[in-house]
Amino acid sequence: MNFKNIFKSLKNRDMLKRVTIVIGLLVVYRFLAHVPVPLGEPSTFQEAITNLIQKSDFGSFLNLISGGGLTAFSILLVGLSPYITSSIVVQLITKAIPSLEELSQDGETGRRKISQWTRVLTVPLAIIQSIAYIFILYQSVIASNTSLSYTPTTTDWVLSVTAMVTGSIILMWFGELITEQGIGNGISVLVFVSIISQLPSTLASLGSALFDTSGGTLSLFGWLNLPVNPMIFWILLGFAIALLIVIYFLVKLNEAQRAITINYAKRVHGNSTYGGVKSILPLKLIAAGVVPVIFATAFLSLPALAGQLIQTINPDGTFGTTLVTLFTAPSASNFPIYYPDGITPQWFFYPFVYFVLVVLFTYFYTSIIFNTKEIADNLQKQGAFIEGVRPGGQTAKYLGKTINRLNLFGALSLGLIAMLPFLTDYVFILITGAPIGLSISGTGLLIVVTVALENLRQLNSRALMVTYDEYK
Repeated sequence: MNFKNIFKSLKNRDMLKRVTIVIGLLVVYRFLAHVPVPLGEPSTFQEAITNLIQKSDFGSFLNLISGGGLTAFSILLVGLSPYITSSIVVQLITKAIPSLEELSQDGETGRRKISQWTRVLTVPLAIIQSIAYIFILYQSVIASNTSLSYTPTTTDWVLSVTAMVTGSIILMWFGELITEQGIGNGISVLVFVSIISQLPSTLASLGSALFDTSGGTLSLFGWLNLPVNPMIFWILLGFAIALLIVIYFLVKLNEAQRAITINYAKRVHGNSTYGGVKSILPLKLIAAGVVPVIFATAFLSLPALAGQLIQTINPDGTFGTTLVTLFTAPSASNFPIYYPDGITPQWFFYPFVYFVLVVLFTYFYTSIIFNTKEIADNLQKQGAFIEGVRPGGQTAKYLGKTINRLNLFGALSLGLIAMLPFLTDYVFILITGAPIGLSISGTGLLIVVTVALENLRQLNSRALMVTYDEYK
């Protein structure tokens, strides 16, 4: 990555304009994340949201990708979730219906129609999710015996849902505007900024804990005392080292690929000869990216959310309690509630199911985005072939076998990354008897690293285009 070239490209007026537009949109996005939903007392609903997040791993993930919009009870509470869901649904339907698949391959016109359908589907999904969130939060407030200063009217409900749907549509629009600038995928950039925006509050809480010397100070070799908490210092040092190691392996996994040599047959056209050259077909180790982790998190969240709704409607029932207990991710916040006597076999249920789902979804999504038959047909039409493999069906079979082998290692790697919070908590439970509140977020870290590498790659490519004349 040539950062010197990127900074040099900012002298170009068009490049500077594109970067300025992206930064401006991100600033407006962060401002909107603090505009509250116009419904009653926001502080009352914020308490309900905090309780909901502590009970749901999916709630924590939604708060992460919404940049804290969930805990702030802002108009961006729903965030990008409807658009992401709509994109996945449209993509699955496109692959399942041959006529739609042909339309998606019909150049720019087909892609625009698919994009338009994605936008249209986003609106009803945003409405449904907004109504569901408001209903669950309102019922949570009532169930907690928290008194509201007034009873929301139908107009209040309509206004709040409209504000949340509008916030979701604005985010979708921002994402497309950022994509049009050509220096990164807009939706990925917004998710990246959402996760990064949580760092200041995290660092502030860590700083206050680190410089709390009520339990003593750190002595270095008996001749220098540092005004820091010794236990917190060594814990943070260990996490910093672990974080660097994890980031290193994440970069390696994200960039890892299998290069398959492609040969092009010689063709004679008139007095000219074409072909007879070689190229490579790169197969990424983790072709599915972070999608399997998101799918698994969303899938496991449904029973927990259903259990919370059942508990709200029927507090005396045991079915809702069982669903919440089994499908709630073990964490430092709920460990004293669900595991007062320490680790039980139930503690391993959620991590095990989570790991299995990540592996299965990796195979499933890779099979959708990597069509071996289509790639084999395209190679055959171009007069290309893999050495030692016959064109057509044999090539498709060879590619399928290769990608399945890569998937095995890639899926297990993704699963282990997703398990990082549980593994660190398990170690601290064995050592101290309780999980630590600061766990490495494998999902968030994977998203940050993947998006950062991809956007830097696109930014570098555009910088090369801008500064090309200087190297001629």
